[in-house]
Amino acid sequence: MNSFRHLFALLIILTLRGSGAQIASSQENLSTSSTVQVHMVITDEALRDDSELPILRPENVQVNQGKTSLKVDHLIPARADNAALQLFILIDDTCDTGIGNSLNDLRDFINAQPATTVVGVAYMSNASIQIAQNFTADHAAAAKAIRLPRGNLSAMDSPYLSLISLIKGWPEQKVRREVLMVSDGIDRLRTDPTARAGYSPSYGRATRAPMPTTSMSTGMSTISPDADTASTTAQRYGVIVHGIYATGVGRLGRNSWEAQLGQGGVGKIADESGGEYYSLGTQNLVSFKPYLDRLQRVLANQYYLVFGAVPRNKAGLQRVRISTETPGFEIAAADNVWVPTANEPAAKK
Repeated sequence: MNSFRHLFALLIILTLRGSGAQIASSQENLSTSSTVQVHMVITDEALRDDSELPILRPENVQVNQGKTSLKVDHLIPARADNAALQLFILIDDTCDTGIGNSLNDLRDFINAQPATTVVGVAYMSNASIQIAQNFTADHAAAAKAIRLPRGNLSAMDSPYLSLISLIKGWPEQKVRREVLMVSDGIDRLRTDPTARAGYSPSYGRATRAPMPTTSMSTGMSTISPDADTASTTAQRYGVIVHGIYATGVGRLGRNSWEAQLGQGGVGKIADESGGEYYSLGTQNLVSFKPYLDRLQRVLANQYYLVFGAVPRNKAGLQRVRISTETPGFEIAAADNVWVPTANEPAAKK
């Protein structure tokens, strides 16, 4: 009887070992034949501004697609030969002209960019953009293109549709592509509450998902649904969006609730695309400089992350989570990455 029990226990052990081998084999296959290579730009950030940033290494970065842990193929610092950056400064023409002094901070920021950065300048109005300076390595020329916002309203003022217009007209290249939006974020095109979806103001990485509110029944304004579309578009084309709050003109610009909604909209796009958003309540920043200095630190500590993602039958955005276990630090990255089908090259979109 004891011999039978020993034999039965041995069979169970062998079966479990075989199952373990099959699981390991399936994980190995997942990281090779069942994945397609994708890439995204991530930022190495300290929890405190006075902390020294470590050099990220592939073993410091964890990538998860749902419950599946993905293999990191390459982690390339965006420096030296890989430092190329296309940076678009996008200013809302509905901003109050009171931000004039801060525009000098913006000019200084442009002039301080390294030679590997090309800068473009455009103004948002009528749900589109007016380019004041196309991409140029002549930073003095780009800084000169910065002017006071007109401080008036047009027929179709939507910073979100303007951003979408910029991104969709931006030729794709294998370089970092980032936008700095200066706006109050108020969607004056959609001031009719019945035209809006059920969104409420939300800030930070812990409140990314839009939440239904009672605003639909009370008639109270909510975050523009175009903010969600702009965020999806930015992630679709791998564009990182940063934002600085500046007060706008008109009745809506003076409305604290609308200003908070505007901040929620731009903050949502920045957060979900892997960027930064800077504001000081619903008043103008005393100076742009401290925030532009932080943004410069962000741009100086970015990496190209290349990994194998699990494709679906149809190409599309898929949610990923990029994290690090290094104490005191975090990684800023887009919520989603574009994953082609298994037979489609990753660069083709």
